[in-house]
This record gives sequence, structure tokens and C-alpha cells, in this order.
Amino acid sequence: MIDAQTLEAPTESATIRTARRWTPGACVWCGDLEAVEEYRNEPRCATCRKHEDIIEEARKFVGMYGLRPIGGTLQSDDVEEYEHRLAARDARRALNDIRLAEQPDPALVRKALRPRAAAVVAENAPARASKPRPSSSRSSSEPAPAPVRTDAVDVDEIQARALALLDQLSAIDAQLALVAEQTGLAARARRSDLEKQKATIMRTLGALEKARLSALS
Repeated sequence: MIDAQTLEAPTESATIRTARRWTPGACVWCGDLEAVEEYRNEPRCATCRKHEDIIEEARKFVGMYGLRPIGGTLQSDDVEEYEHRLAARDARRALNDIRLAEQPDPALVRKALRPRAAAVVAENAPARASKPRPSSSRSSSEPAPAPVRTDAVDVDEIQARALALLDQLSAIDAQLALVAEQTGLAARARRSDLEKQKATIMRTLGALEKARLSALS
């Protein structure tokens, strides 16, 4: 088990929030106007999105392995878990450091997003309008299209899928070899998840082999 008290820096920097005020088109969190895009139904800059993604990735990791939620102490069972917790903590600190002293009214934020959404709709509308509709009339002399066979089996497609699954199987075996000697809750959970994936691929390969033999018979 990794003791966070021995790895964490002994001093912490004080949080200093900017005195900027939010303006329409700016990041709703820090007020930055550079590289602002909609993120979780809010305008967020590239810096904020990067930090939020780091935190979300850490949350997914601890959730996937049933570990203690992100936040609080950095105490972890292994190095990988510790790195996720440390990255999430640093990202949260960075977000707190640049957060606006006064958050904007959500109603004003939604109002600012409406023109952007309307512009997107307007850009896509001409393309939809200009798309020709298929003619519903058919000449009496025109032959009807041949029915599509739904029972045909493409052997080449089956083999291509099988090869792709074999590549996945090799990758899973390599990952299992890496975590084979590791200890800790996260390592055990990772092995269990990989073994389940391997079993699923083996079942799929068996079904594909049956389909291939059936198509050749």
C-alpha cells in the first residue's frame, strides 16, 4: 500500500482566484476566451476541459475497480491508482486556482449558447434541403430490383472478423502477463476484467467457426 503522506508535498499553495468577470462567449469556469467549446452543455476553454478530462479518467478508473472514490487522501493500493489520484488532485487544484470569483447566472449562459446552436442548425439546413428525394414513380417497363439474400454468409468477412478477434486476444494475453505478478485490489480486478474479455472473445470465435463451417458445407 502506498502511503500518500510520504509522497505528497508537505506544503500547499494557497488558492488565488481571478477577479475577472464572465462575458458571453467566454469559459464559464475561468472566463478565458481562447479555444472555448461546449463541454457538458457549458462553454469551457481548452485548459479547463483538459483538467476535467483528467478528473473524469481517474473517476472511471476507481469506479471500474470498485475502489474508494476520488478525493481526500491519496492513499492507494498500487502505483497506478496513486498516479490517478495524484493527477486528479492536481487537476482539481488547477481548476480551483483559475475559477472565477463569481460564477455566472446559468440562465445567462444558456442564453449565450442559443445563437451558437442556431448557427449550427442553419449550416446543416441547406444540405438537408438540397438532398434530392428518390422518385416514387417507376416505369412499367423497368424491372423490379432483385431481392436481397439475407441468408448468405460471407466467408471472407467471417475470416476478417476472426483475425481481428485474434489480434485482440493476443493483446489481452499480453496485458494478463503484465499484471500476473502484481498484487493489490486494482491488479486483481484488472485480471478479472481481462479474463472476462478473453472468455467473450473465445465464445465469439467459436460462433464464427461454426458459421464458417456451415457456409462451406
